[in-house]
Amino acid sequence: MALFDLLGRTWSMGVVWQLASGPLTFRALQRRCDGMSASLLNNRLRELRETGLVDRCEEGYVLTELGRELSALLQGMGEWSIRWAEVLASQEGGDS
Repeated sequence: MALFDLLGRTWSMGVVWQLASGPLTFRALQRRCDGMSASLLNNRLRELRETGLVDRCEEGYVLTELGRELSALLQGMGEWSIRWAEVLASQEGGDS
């Protein structure tokens, strides 16, 4: 439940998702997250660093090994959600 609590916070999953492609500076990450406020991004990065999912590097912020494992799981959930949406859309189309 602790993981769901963390990921349920505004932009937590978004930060992990964006860092999956590689390290990003604070500003680059902020731009990729639709220009979220600096204070919110600072809070999320602090929480994700405290939980061992994100770390700092020369290039900015990067996923740790655990963060990369989580990212792979989220990718799978993203793929599943596309299939789910297609099923729901086909059901709605058949109910008309």
